[in-house]
Amino acid sequence: MTTNDDKHSIPISAFKGSDLPPYITTDPPKVLIIGAGLSGLFLGNLLEKTNIPYEIFERAPSKLRPMGSVMCLSAGILPAIEQIGALDDLMKFSKPTRTFNLYTADMGTIAKLVADEVSITGYDRVLFARPELYNLLLSRIPREKIHLSKKLMSFQQNHEGVMARFSDGSTIHGDVLVGADGAHSAVRHHLFKTLKDQNKLPANDMRSMNKGYMCFLGTTNPLDPAKFPGIADDESCNAMNIGDKSSPYTWVMYSVPGNKLCWNVIVQLELAAVESEQFRNSEWAPESNKRILNHVRHFKTIYGTLGDIIDATNDEGVNRVFFEDMLYETWNHGRTVLIGDAAHKMLPSTGAGAINGMQDAVILANRLYDIQPTSFETIKTALSDYRDERFDNVKSQYSTTHMSARLQFGHTIQERIIRHVVFNWLPKWMQNRQVLKDNAFRPQVNFLPQVPPRGTGGIIPQRPSTRRPENKDRDNIEKEEESASRATTAAVL
Repeated sequence: MTTNDDKHSIPISAFKGSDLPPYITTDPPKVLIIGAGLSGLFLGNLLEKTNIPYEIFERAPSKLRPMGSVMCLSAGILPAIEQIGALDDLMKFSKPTRTFNLYTADMGTIAKLVADEVSITGYDRVLFARPELYNLLLSRIPREKIHLSKKLMSFQQNHEGVMARFSDGSTIHGDVLVGADGAHSAVRHHLFKTLKDQNKLPANDMRSMNKGYMCFLGTTNPLDPAKFPGIADDESCNAMNIGDKSSPYTWVMYSVPGNKLCWNVIVQLELAAVESEQFRNSEWAPESNKRILNHVRHFKTIYGTLGDIIDATNDEGVNRVFFEDMLYETWNHGRTVLIGDAAHKMLPSTGAGAINGMQDAVILANRLYDIQPTSFETIKTALSDYRDERFDNVKSQYSTTHMSARLQFGHTIQERIIRHVVFNWLPKWMQNRQVLKDNAFRPQVNFLPQVPPRGTGGIIPQRPSTRRPENKDRDNIEKEEESASRATTAAVL
């Protein structure tokens, strides 16, 4: 069976291997993106700026509805967003955050942290409701390139191409398959099963993801600034309350444009076995939301009780997620590659998960752009280069998120001691050094005009394009590409 979605799809029977010579073409690779999350949509936005054909396949059956939680982006990804012309739109629904207020459960002050990111990185750290960024990226993708109700069941790949099969019986053929389908990726599941059967899967990648924390999250309806002072300020008003020894909770809120508050309630599962078991076994519906959240309604906040914030949130806008974490070693094999949470699930920490997933998209777009000619060997090399360029930086950020989670959400004796030392004794220069470290990797796409460096902090150099070397003007580059394309065509023929 073939799909009706793509005129280039091929019969399954044609994918049983052959003795044909390797397939080589001067056309750019056709990219199949599985998953319309932030990483997949951002990759689509990048590919839309060049001549690489792509399509996005999402399992959701109807209008996409991202969770209404807060998101934070910083200099690690804002230059790339600026490159595609989306930074001004992003700033319309964002607020900068330059201070961070930490309190005890009884509203005693733990610390007030003041960031100096603009002078170091050239960018503010900005906060916004997650659906706003999602909708912005989605709006920039042509509708005909996104296919809903496409649940991936399996895929096959060989030297001729890759074919994906969906639950509706349709199939589609391409040159590269990108797993951007999140922490429980179907692409990764199928790929790892194949590699395990072939005894090629590392032992690390056979482990289950860790589940250390569970979180409720939501975004309120517009609030009255008179009753919620500071909520209408240009800078985000935020507060984090960390529970005492008898209450393994952390609750956080940030103001975003529209006089709204994004809020999270996080529980450390190892210290709340009974409660977490109740959470795990509860059906997930608005009625059970209310039942479970009744446990935390009395918690104090800078705006009264947490119950006041919950009451200002629509029931269907409340979500529950587990904070899982896992760094896989295998990101690519053959024509298949993983990005974002499918490759590395990080604990939430100042936007690290979203930023790293979008950075994946930038580096992968660069490597896809450099493929010339399109063949099995050049594709495998490009995907391996992507993984090699990203892995060490992601590994470092993965470790950082663990420490940040312990500081913010940890309630063991050791974690409380670490939090006290860091928030009260850590000198300012060490805090700035961490800001620099977190934002030193700021990749940009090689096929668009570069955003000039900003701030005083250094930037980790990224691998230059083999097709678009630096210091060449666009006209000369295009002429060289046309000449190289003609030469490659002649060589293939």
